[in-house]
Amino acid sequence: MGNKNSCCSYSSPPPTRKAKDVPVFEEHLPEGELSTNNLQHISEREGDDGEHDPSVDPSAGTMFLERSKQSLENGMTRKKSQHQIAPQGGAVLKKSSSCSTIYLDDSTVSQPNLKNTVKCVSLAIYYHIKTRTSERRIDIFDEKLHPLTRDPVPDDYDLHNPEHRQIYKFVRTLFNAAQLTAECAIITLIYLERLLTYAELDIGPYNWKRIVLGAILLASKVWDDQAVWNVDYCQILKDITVEDMNELERQFLELLQFNINVPSSVYAKYYFDLRTLAEANDLSFPTEPLSKERAQKLEAMSRVMQDKATAEALKNGMKKWSSIDNIHQQGNVRRSVAILS
Repeated sequence: MGNKNSCCSYSSPPPTRKAKDVPVFEEHLPEGELSTNNLQHISEREGDDGEHDPSVDPSAGTMFLERSKQSLENGMTRKKSQHQIAPQGGAVLKKSSSCSTIYLDDSTVSQPNLKNTVKCVSLAIYYHIKTRTSERRIDIFDEKLHPLTRDPVPDDYDLHNPEHRQIYKFVRTLFNAAQLTAECAIITLIYLERLLTYAELDIGPYNWKRIVLGAILLASKVWDDQAVWNVDYCQILKDITVEDMNELERQFLELLQFNINVPSSVYAKYYFDLRTLAEANDLSFPTEPLSKERAQKLEAMSRVMQDKATAEALKNGMKKWSSIDNIHQQGNVRRSVAILS
């Protein structure tokens, strides 16, 4: 009666059960005590598929770059613009820096050029569509079931691949109207490839617009300083409803398994792979002469980073060594340094 501990025994060996079939129950403890032995950390709930997912693993190659290489090897090239087709009047001259003029690419990993980044992201989407190997679909992204305009979708809409300029026009319209940044374009591509991996989905002429729209919608909310509301996209795409946008966002998040984290190493990998894609397709980033204002800005940024590194070194107990150029006397007047023998 008064014994709280009891012992139960079997007359015969207890039946065995496979470990994966045994349900996990939290052990009963007195009130006020909690057991954490059976609770998984959120990082432990993620599968092992992320080890080869380029949108998660920084060492894995990006999908769009691999597909573009396959496309170029198979002789499938995109249609070039009139500017690229036009014959050049003589040999193409490469701009080189000299003593008087320095040419710089104004696109960096921290501040990419918006126009060129959107072009490269559109080209990556183009190669995804061009080199797809199957037609796996999900209803929420099917433009036949969820049209973006009131105009009826043609019956053969899923038979004609969009060209690069058509994809670029669609993405550029959304980015210009919503005033999104170039960083958001790179995150959009990362979310798109993560969706294709997690949902085992293919992007084609029947669903590319809604997949891109969902990726832009999510990227702008997560990574842009001034988030764009779903109703704002309804003002850009006049014939789409807020309910449709909400459902698109909800299912997109569910298919991503709510994994919207993008490590800095993954972001940098996508940025440099986009530059590689641009060079392989003659979409070079334009260089501009270094102006006086730009030079002063770069010098100021360099000094800020140098002061920051110096302060960090002094904080960690490291002694700062000064060069001759940094030796100043009182009144910030530099005097000649005499060497006595």
